[in-house]
Amino acid sequence: RTPSLKIDQKLNEGKTKQIFELVDQPGLVLVQSKDQITAGNAVRKDQMEGKAAIANKTTSCMFQLLQESGIKTAFVKQHSDTAFIAAHCEMIPIEWVCRRVATGSFLKRNPGVKEGYRFSPLKMEMFFKDDANNDPQWSEEQLLEAKLCVAGLTIGQCEVDIMSRSTVAIFEIVEKAWATQNCTLVDMKIEFGVSVKSGEIVLADVIDNDSWRLWPAGDRSQQKDKQVYRELKEVTPEAMQMVKRNFEWVSERVKLLLDPQASSRVVLLMGSISDVAHCEKIRKACASYGIPCVLRVTSAHKGPDETLRIKAEYEGDGVPTVFVAVAGRSNGLGPVMSGNTAYPVISCPPLTPDWGPQDVWSSLRMPSGLGCSTVLSPEACAQFAAQILGLRDHLVWCKLRASMLNTWVSLKLADKKFQACSL
Repeated sequence: RTPSLKIDQKLNEGKTKQIFELVDQPGLVLVQSKDQITAGNAVRKDQMEGKAAIANKTTSCMFQLLQESGIKTAFVKQHSDTAFIAAHCEMIPIEWVCRRVATGSFLKRNPGVKEGYRFSPLKMEMFFKDDANNDPQWSEEQLLEAKLCVAGLTIGQCEVDIMSRSTVAIFEIVEKAWATQNCTLVDMKIEFGVSVKSGEIVLADVIDNDSWRLWPAGDRSQQKDKQVYRELKEVTPEAMQMVKRNFEWVSERVKLLLDPQASSRVVLLMGSISDVAHCEKIRKACASYGIPCVLRVTSAHKGPDETLRIKAEYEGDGVPTVFVAVAGRSNGLGPVMSGNTAYPVISCPPLTPDWGPQDVWSSLRMPSGLGCSTVLSPEACAQFAAQILGLRDHLVWCKLRASMLNTWVSLKLADKKFQACSL
């Protein structure tokens, strides 16, 4: 049973949703979906029974995927079949559109470009939300000159750059997830808001089947998104059933995007129990990417037969594995492992102040025929293992992609703060 909420005034109502203030949860709002479907700025609009539940399920799963990856969003949790709870944001009145494949309005605005043209890097566009003028396309210069002030934050170059960078990262994460279902994410529109409580820019609004074009197997004739409704010659009950079936197809598949495609692991081999503190740093960093770690103690010098027996334990079950060798002094562990397995091996030696500079050469200088890499930082070692395993597991890849974005944003904000102090 859904817990009841004390709902205060309606803060906003759009074409497909209503937003209500929550009495006993300041700073939070209820986003309630409607059974309405629209096209062409509501020139065409119809009721589609069950759409609110389908849209809410889709958006809740998408926000969960993005949040678990590490993207900052307004989403808090799904509340009911047709509503979710979110941080109260003032919306920035810009639709950010990211395109991988040229289609739709882009072709009309850019005659001569053929449908299906692939953008690498992604094509970014901005549209100012203004129903009366059909949401005109804006340039970055127009957005900067507008000097929009949202929840006390003036939208300047730093904020525009953060939204632009974030749009690309969000698109790439969603694209990677849909690729696991053999679906091409053709394009997508998102909106940002400024959190009334924290004052930071977060992904807000909704991401549902109205937000993108989705082509199974990259085939436009199989499209599953709102474009099907836009292209209806006439709206009949049969046609609406077909549109609803497409929306349901998406809401069923979207749950699968949260499942890992393949289990994977890092096996940490330490030469001595004294290396455990170093190994724990690697394990903790692996956990941040959702990668399980197994710790084993073995010495390639003192028990090479046992080292190879342990290695064989993890080669026989088909789970994608990265071996990490943690051995100080003379590192025989990494090279022995690398010479006896086809799996990737990373040496991450714990260096001591006395002999560290000399010891590191036993990890760096390998005999020929060995592909063992050496990474000195435990956190960087975990990141490298995640990059290898992320080739097979989209959820690991998505966490890496979000982490890259968050590092970039924190530098951007630090620079803005520093410049303000300097002035």
